[in-house]
Amino acid sequence: MHAILRRVSNRNLSLSWRKLLSILLASAVVGEMAGAVPYPGQRVQRSAPRFEELPLVRSKQNHLLVQAYINDKPAWLCVDSGAPISAIDLHRRSHFRLTGISAGSELPTRLRINGAFDNVAIARSLQLGGLNLVDEPVVVVDLEGSSRAASLMHEPAIDGILGADILFPTKAVLDCERQVLILQLDPEATGRAPGVDFRGFHGLPMHLSESFNLYVDGSINGTPARLMVDTGAFATLLHHAFVRQMRIPTRTTQISSAAVNLKQRGVLVAKIRRLSLGNINIVGEDVGVINLEGLIHNGLLQASPPVVGLLGAETLRKHHGIIDFGTRTLYLKR
Repeated sequence: MHAILRRVSNRNLSLSWRKLLSILLASAVVGEMAGAVPYPGQRVQRSAPRFEELPLVRSKQNHLLVQAYINDKPAWLCVDSGAPISAIDLHRRSHFRLTGISAGSELPTRLRINGAFDNVAIARSLQLGGLNLVDEPVVVVDLEGSSRAASLMHEPAIDGILGADILFPTKAVLDCERQVLILQLDPEATGRAPGVDFRGFHGLPMHLSESFNLYVDGSINGTPARLMVDTGAFATLLHHAFVRQMRIPTRTTQISSAAVNLKQRGVLVAKIRRLSLGNINIVGEDVGVINLEGLIHNGLLQASPPVVGLLGAETLRKHHGIIDFGTRTLYLKR
């Protein structure tokens, strides 16, 4: 049975895309040695009229993917809590029939992302289950790193990224273990998303930066620090300068990482004695170590407490992470 789509103009959403025009895109970090899995067709499940529960597929790059329809063509988007703006791979622009910014529009034609400029385009229709966003702006970026990783495993690449500009106004709830994304169809509706059980979870408030990234307070081996909550990162990653300052030993790997408009970077591995997030203590965990300069902006690497890394998909899955964009709360379980 086909779902009846409800047309919702992006102008009615509570978070204006224009607030994101001057910020940088903290893109997904992807492992070069992994690839995505085939994405079978899945049925959309409904739990309440005002909400939409969408099933997600986990790729071998450890990304959570949601099926969307862009101008009536199916697309697979990575649900990326670390990306302030939704994006489409530039190699798929013609396929999805994206159009340019019309003359007289208040939207810019380009945005500066990680030090380089990328074009802005318009999707006439971007459908996520029962939600249809009309004339939705997206950034057109080169997702070469993710595509190359998928190609190595002879798997299809993702078509784009679902970012904060859609996750916040729909008050999305992302369940990283159950692999579901719940969207609120009516921006004026109240009440908690149905079907989410927070019993046994520890709730951590998330700080929203000017760049529309989410951060949680924690500590690394007893040193206060913040981590960006980033489902686009295949694993938890720490900034190499911080790890060196903490005198934590590292070992080399054959894995490299890629990000939008940034060169590939080698990934080291370090064993952390204790990573604490609220009353959740992660003991003896292996984490990746890379140079996060260019991905974490506005002096946050030197802030007090500093942002020292990305809380990535592997840790979020292991600890049953639930990200509530409406209340800006991260729920974890031991």
